[in-house]
Amino acid sequence: MLEAVFKLKEQGTSVRTEMIAGITTFLTMAYIIFVNPEILSSTGMDRNAVFVATCLAAATGSLIMGLFANWPIGMAPGMGLNAFFAFGVVGAMGFTWQQALGAVFISGSVFLVLTVTGVRRWLVAGIPHSMRSAIAAGIGMFLGIIALKSSGIIVGNQATLVTLGKLNQPGTLLAILGFFVIAALDTLKVRGAILIGILLITVLSMIVGVSTFGGIVSPPPSILPTFLQLDIPGALHGGWLNVILVFVLVEVFDATGTLIGVAKRAGLIADDKPNNLGKALLADSSAIVAGSLLGTSSTTAYVESVSGVQSGGRTGLTAVVVGVLFLASLFFSPLAGAVPVYATAPALLYVACLMMRELLEIDWQDITEAAPSALTALMMPFTYSIANGLAFGFISYAVMKALTGRPRELHLATGLVAVLFVIRFAFFV
Repeated sequence: MLEAVFKLKEQGTSVRTEMIAGITTFLTMAYIIFVNPEILSSTGMDRNAVFVATCLAAATGSLIMGLFANWPIGMAPGMGLNAFFAFGVVGAMGFTWQQALGAVFISGSVFLVLTVTGVRRWLVAGIPHSMRSAIAAGIGMFLGIIALKSSGIIVGNQATLVTLGKLNQPGTLLAILGFFVIAALDTLKVRGAILIGILLITVLSMIVGVSTFGGIVSPPPSILPTFLQLDIPGALHGGWLNVILVFVLVEVFDATGTLIGVAKRAGLIADDKPNNLGKALLADSSAIVAGSLLGTSSTTAYVESVSGVQSGGRTGLTAVVVGVLFLASLFFSPLAGAVPVYATAPALLYVACLMMRELLEIDWQDITEAAPSALTALMMPFTYSIANGLAFGFISYAVMKALTGRPRELHLATGLVAVLFVIRFAFFV
């Protein structure tokens, strides 16, 4: 049956290899079941319900990817998008979390239409490589400042905006230790380095009294506090264009780039002839809609899936194993509830460091590429908004190409996005 569904022999793999690959991928991305509830609960959402929604959204997305597209890619609520949801849409713009979920549903529906019609590929093809790299790096910087703030490493200051916090506090020291543990383990190629770091700091937090132990295993908590709680009409109030545009753009670039990158590593795309790419694109856009109904921010493809590919994963069976393991995680809610912010902050900070490597891909010798890229990355953390970073980046890119007599280098997709952001500043801010 497995051979008939996943075509294992055709891809040169086996059930055992796919199982190992699935477990490997799960271990490298399982940190999201601890981090996502921590971030989204800051909006007032029920933490236990978000934990369940996170597990179910990850399982649903991974199973769709595995069974429909037959690709070895795990899905889960995306880092960066959850921060934008909590700290941007709810925290800064004043949306309720129900309205924010409505915005995720709308963006997912738009994303689905863009995928089915082929517009998604057109948009991705038209966005400059430097801007794609800058978006990833900027989101990394945004995650970094969130992690530094939540761990107490930096604090607010009336004169200098931010300054160094008290590094001798137990929680802050644990966060610093967690970062070095995760970085060292990942450098040593230890599978699940981020997850191990989170669990280690959680145990140490219990020992020093920063958090309390509530058990490890229990029946799954109720998802009802977030299930179908999205407010779609309420999402269409002031600033909605900005929110939907950012969700869609980040989903387009992040998910598509991850899918193609991991697929190339797995040898699923050869000679520029996609193998089930259309189905994979449809699977990840469908997962966003499903996640919003369950009660979590946008679900996306995880670059950590590369770890499973490196372990031999070549078919959707790898993704199915990931999905099943996320379902099994539903029974570990007491452990998830005991994880303090000082254990998740190091994970956020380390992910930020990894994402900032994208700065190397920018052509710093061409100022019409470098300046918009720099503005994109800088404005995200310094205005505490992914939206503002995207807006400044796309608008400045279009303006600089026009002013330097190089308008032919400006793809229609980039110009269209720039115009949409100008409209946003003119009428929605």
